[in-house]
Amino acid sequence: MKLHFYKYQGTGNDFVILDNRDGHFDASRTDIVKQVCDRRFGIGADGFMLLENTPGYDFKMVYYNADGNESTMCGNGGRCLVAFAHKMGVFENETTFLAIDGGHEASIKDGIVYLKMIDVNEVEQNEQFSWLNTGSPHYVKFVNNINEFPVFEEGKAVRYNERFTAQGTNVNFLEKIGENEIFVRTYERGVEDETYSCGTGVTAAAIVASYSGFNSPVKIKTLGGDLSVGFQAKANGGFENVYLNGPAVLVFEGNIEV
Repeated sequence: MKLHFYKYQGTGNDFVILDNRDGHFDASRTDIVKQVCDRRFGIGADGFMLLENTPGYDFKMVYYNADGNESTMCGNGGRCLVAFAHKMGVFENETTFLAIDGGHEASIKDGIVYLKMIDVNEVEQNEQFSWLNTGSPHYVKFVNNINEFPVFEEGKAVRYNERFTAQGTNVNFLEKIGENEIFVRTYERGVEDETYSCGTGVTAAAIVASYSGFNSPVKIKTLGGDLSVGFQAKANGGFENVYLNGPAVLVFEGNIEV
């Protein structure tokens, strides 16, 4: 089978995308997804996405982790798919699309994608860490000297601890680096490694940072580049109008035999 694909990256978080609006790709072929995402024997990517049609929205986002399993919402993936849909002429400036966590709004201007995330209704706050769902589950912890922090080792230990091992969680470490700015590093489940950036992760980190005096929008530095996250606190707790903003870039397109 020959697949025509597009490779996108959003602050270093990279994805293989197929235009599947005609339904030519069998979404159950997780073996192909895993093969394509393999960095030695395939194209190489943190995730794999399908652009599909769905009633009531401009398009549907179907997302798989690099391990081949369909997964929860991916923020950087969502931004990349919005940029791809824009390239394919699906919408002009603003769009609505359906993802696994529900409907989303987005717009694109001057190469920056503004993606509305789901509302966050609850944040679990402990002495050592916070935990919340921003479309995907995230453990968030402040650390010192983040450049030297052992993200892989510490992240893996949390992801596979007694509480999280069954369903998994993404693990984020953050440090204040400037005025209303944080540096975020993330261990992602499904990839099972540190990635250059995680959209739902930086969203979670920005919300947790707001409890320490950071104001919306929070500036975010990741290994792969810069993002920002805006939000509004609800009067009765939680957060709404949560936006993940940043670039999404076409790297190349091509064909692969699978």
